[in-house]
Amino acid sequence: MNNWYDTAQICLNGHVINSMAQSSPENNQKFCDQCGAETITNCKSCNAPIRGYYHVEGAIVLQDYTAPSFCYNCGKPYPWIEKKLMAAKELADEIDSLSEEEKEILKKSIDELVEGGPKIEVASVRFKKIVGRAGSQFAQAFKEILIDVLSEAAKKAIWPNP
Repeated sequence: MNNWYDTAQICLNGHVINSMAQSSPENNQKFCDQCGAETITNCKSCNAPIRGYYHVEGAIVLQDYTAPSFCYNCGKPYPWIEKKLMAAKELADEIDSLSEEEKEILKKSIDELVEGGPKIEVASVRFKKIVGRAGSQFAQAFKEILIDVLSEAAKKAIWPNP
């Protein structure tokens, strides 16, 4: 069987332009029609193509394609994920009621939540404890920024009732 990944074209803010940039280049755009950002088809760190639509020989597969978070080749976050992480960390710095040490713990917890793995439970407890003291305005802002970045396990640990 000859199955293969097409290349995706995604803007720097994470809007999917074309999940089949290789096989349907007529749908490619230099800039995003939703936000005006430049579009890319390769990882900025290692230049590997961004995996797009998965072609299955002899079948038409209906996919709800979403932009990946991390490069399959080098493991680095894509620019849209880097921007969200930076925004979450900037938001942490805006919480006046936290000490500098608490802000650093919160930022580290955000990184651990995004990475996933065995630290999710500990990181989620720290995150909820610190953000809970910051208030509902900050809690909602963090949710808006991080909801598309975190793994399902991390989301369930932080926001068990969606």
